[in-house]
Amino acid sequence: MSPVEMNLEARFEAYVAEEKKIEPKDWMPEAYRKTLIRQISQHAHSEIVGMLPEGNWISRAPSLKRKAILLAKVQDEAGHGLYLYSAAETLGVTREKMLDDLHAGKSKYSSIFNYPTLTWADMGAVGWLVDGAAIMNQVPLCKCSYGPYARAMVRVCKEESFHQRQGFQIMHSLSQGTDDQKAMAQDALNRWWWPSLMMFGPSDDESPNSAQSMKWNIKRFSNDELRQRFVDMTVPQAELLGLTLPDPDLTWNEERGHYDFGAINWEEFFQVIQGNGPCNKERLGARVQAHENGAWVREAAKAHAQKQATRREAAKTHAA
Repeated sequence: MSPVEMNLEARFEAYVAEEKKIEPKDWMPEAYRKTLIRQISQHAHSEIVGMLPEGNWISRAPSLKRKAILLAKVQDEAGHGLYLYSAAETLGVTREKMLDDLHAGKSKYSSIFNYPTLTWADMGAVGWLVDGAAIMNQVPLCKCSYGPYARAMVRVCKEESFHQRQGFQIMHSLSQGTDDQKAMAQDALNRWWWPSLMMFGPSDDESPNSAQSMKWNIKRFSNDELRQRFVDMTVPQAELLGLTLPDPDLTWNEERGHYDFGAINWEEFFQVIQGNGPCNKERLGARVQAHENGAWVREAAKAHAQKQATRREAAKTHAA
């Protein structure tokens, strides 16, 4: 690294340490730019792929009201993906490149979306637990050091809070219903609890990017801190629902002021992110097919834009 680059990086580090925002035209270390592209694109992919397990239940929701609510939620998630792809594009990467990397398996998305949604109760568990974990992860990103990402997250988090409440309300209705409905809610909780804890990523000493991201104020809290907050928040909610979290080691630790919880099966987590989860191939295949089926729309939009540009140029020439 040249003396000029070292000076620029020192100034960058000091600027970020003062809680100031980095904007697209500002100088930034290449490693910072690449870290943001990786994180934001993976976040965007997660929003888009996350539509699939829920979209599957729109036509099977138990009432017209439930269908409309779930449809609105899936639409929100599509919007979140678009906000985030736009934020990543400000770093010099194209949307086409990000999608190509996703479809080729080079870019990842949240491991949670590689699990199946077997019953209507899963829509409640996904909203309550998965969106709840997402909020825990994403609210600190509203103070991320990169301006476009931080601003995008403000709206994303507001909408995710509605999704979490919607999921909790589904679980509440089921848990207050018949014995079969409560059993369905408990089954969904049993299946989604541990994958939800894995959403925060590996323990701090095993996460290769966590420390540097925190130094740059991209992340504000460690994976383990966020996971602990999520557990502490969720335990009383489960008690209110009358459901049991599937962890025999879950106990309140008076000295720590937090809940202790059992060991996470990290082998399962790494198997899923390596492509060996229950629905990896199904999810990626659906995304690739949707992208290919939408090619004619992208081509038509591009042709229309070119036609409009030609008309504008012709009008300028005529006026001159």
